[in-house]
Amino acid sequence: MSEPLDPYSRPNDASAYPGAVGPSPYTPPTGEERNWAMAGHLGSFVAAWLALGLLAPLLVMLTKGNESSYVRRHAVESLNFQLSWLIYTVLGGITAFLLAIVTLGLGLIVIVPLIAVFLLTYAVLVIVGGVKASQGAEFRYPLTIRLVS
Repeated sequence: MSEPLDPYSRPNDASAYPGAVGPSPYTPPTGEERNWAMAGHLGSFVAAWLALGLLAPLLVMLTKGNESSYVRRHAVESLNFQLSWLIYTVLGGITAFLLAIVTLGLGLIVIVPLIAVFLLTYAVLVIVGGVKASQGAEFRYPLTIRLVS
């Protein structure tokens, strides 16, 4: 019985992503591929201020994803992370607002530190993803909903 196909189990297999072009069997990513993969992660900081951090990985995936399965894997991973954290931010914001209203503002004692931890965790994970991509390594974000494949 054959194993189910996991796009992350084989480092550079083009068959994992339809339309992606890449060498098979595994060859290390080139410097340009590593740079584009890193841009898919770190570029999200540019647009994150407008809650559009998903634009950078989406653009990388659409422009370079068909040329390199390595770049596509990193762009898809970053895009899924950005979408997941956008969902978490919206749900957390609604919850925080309701908690602040119900507790007449006392909930802010808990909410403000949680927001700081949330922002710090986001920044650290994006930086780690960018560093791993620049080193030619694979990286999977924790707590990520895999919406795009």
